[in-house]
Amino acid sequence: MSNRTIIMDFLLMGFSEQREFQLLHFVVFLMMYLAILIGNLLLIILVVVNNHLQTPMYFFLVSLAIVDLGSTTVTIPRSIACALMNVRRISYLECFAQMFFFLFFMSSDIFLLTAMAYDRYVAICYPLHYMSMMQWRHCFQMAGAAWVLGFLNATMHAGTLFSLPFCSTVIHQFFCEIPHLMKISCFDPKFSEISVLLFSAFLGVVCFMLIILSYVKIFKAVLSMPSVASRQKAFSTCIPHLLVVCLLLGTGIFSYFIPNSGSSYNWDEIFAVIYSVIPPMMNPVIYSMRNKNIKAALWKLFNQRIANQNRKVC
Repeated sequence: MSNRTIIMDFLLMGFSEQREFQLLHFVVFLMMYLAILIGNLLLIILVVVNNHLQTPMYFFLVSLAIVDLGSTTVTIPRSIACALMNVRRISYLECFAQMFFFLFFMSSDIFLLTAMAYDRYVAICYPLHYMSMMQWRHCFQMAGAAWVLGFLNATMHAGTLFSLPFCSTVIHQFFCEIPHLMKISCFDPKFSEISVLLFSAFLGVVCFMLIILSYVKIFKAVLSMPSVASRQKAFSTCIPHLLVVCLLLGTGIFSYFIPNSGSSYNWDEIFAVIYSVIPPMMNPVIYSMRNKNIKAALWKLFNQRIANQNRKVC
């Protein structure tokens, strides 16, 4: 325990220390964050202002957009600022808050994706009973359960991990991520945090199995449809959702549970970008911009804006 000291600050050593790569990091992350902001905020605005989109399916899409905005806002803006100003220091409390809120939003994201899979299952397999099975009361309960479970999961991780002493201040990641904080802890083995990680993995596996079960039933129902156009429409809606879930959970599990190979290449940072940045950037396109109702609402909003501008000119 001779290396145990009071930690006041951490150093985020993600990606490269070369100035050229830091500027590239700044540009790429800024473009991705702007895409996330524009896509998700536009989706929220369209659903709020259009009464025809205020249905259970779009309620879950808005909830997903909110957690996507939250999970990226707690990590990307600081990473952008650090890359631009060549600053790597983050305080102990800021690191704690970043890890807590990132886990809160990401956990809620997975639970919401599970609820959305159930929503699609009811819509395709029981279309005549959809409104009775997906009442607003049930939607609020599922969304509330996702937020509560996400909060509890983040609280367990934050409470166990930050109760451990740290022997180093260097975090080889662009944000405060659990595996890298575990690496610099003085306790080895870290039974308490490993047990919480295993519990989180269990929840993730349960959610993934529920999503797979929902889509197995969906695909069975779709294959029995007599219309080829209906089958193609259902598959084009469901398959991208399933791919995003696999991308999110697959890379997340790999980052958290597969030991670091020790390679000099920044695979940890790459996987972190894939599971924390790519899905929030893809979700508005997959779930919204390919949706006819969303595109119709978007054109209606633009036409109203143009009409209002023309009235002002006249």
